[in-house]
Amino acid sequence: MARRLSFGWLKPPRTPPDGVMSLGDHLRELRYRVLFSLVWIVLGMIVIAVFYNQVYTFLAQPWLYARDILSQTNPELSTQMVLSGVTTPLSLALKICGVGGLVLASPIWLYQVWAYIVPALLAKEKRWALTFLSVALPLFLAGVTVGYLVLPQGISVLMSFTPESVPITNLIEIDKFLELMLQLMLVFGLGFLMPVVVVGANLVGVVKAAQLAKARTYVIFGCFVFGAAATPSTDPFSMLALALPMSLLFIAAEVICRFNDRRKARKAAAELAAP
Repeated sequence: MARRLSFGWLKPPRTPPDGVMSLGDHLRELRYRVLFSLVWIVLGMIVIAVFYNQVYTFLAQPWLYARDILSQTNPELSTQMVLSGVTTPLSLALKICGVGGLVLASPIWLYQVWAYIVPALLAKEKRWALTFLSVALPLFLAGVTVGYLVLPQGISVLMSFTPESVPITNLIEIDKFLELMLQLMLVFGLGFLMPVVVVGANLVGVVKAAQLAKARTYVIFGCFVFGAAATPSTDPFSMLALALPMSLLFIAAEVICRFNDRRKARKAAAELAAP
């Protein structure tokens, strides 16, 4: 007798009303959410592969903008885009499809991350999941967009260091350029998610606004260090374009946490004063 194929092991365990789960249930929950996210990422990769030529042209636009800037600021500079290696076109296509699938599936995996981190929340507190997704997704996409927009200026800054005393042709490898661009977009997207993580930690009671205020100077300094270390283009313009928004977003997150702590304090005082 043929054995029936079952995919029940892929289903997540049921969360008890009190939110307490065993280690095995947590691991099964993690397996489910990782596999579910990977399926949607692969579907996003397939969509990018179908429209690969259009996506490729879109990703090449920052270089075209940077070339226009260079033609005005340094008209004597000679540049040429090249693609070297037999396997380079394939590896480049895989990288573009992978990052594109990650971006397209960001609403799915962002929600899965949140849903796994806060399984122990009460039902009335889980309403923050929708708020988390509605804020995290625009911030992530905004960071990706900023990374895309600042790249031309960063390229022009870096290319301006080419010496003019000797005739030199800058050979720009398109695969290295697009790899740099994809890394920059992902770094900006993830960097813009920092305030969501901070506010989420405050909502579940992990950190307080007073603690954030004490650490503000160190966090802002860390934002600039992160901006300098994480931006693959290494130019000061890209570093500031990442560090300044991250610092402002952290301050905004601190203000939100302060209002939330005051709301919790008023609610606790009202409950104590109630007969």
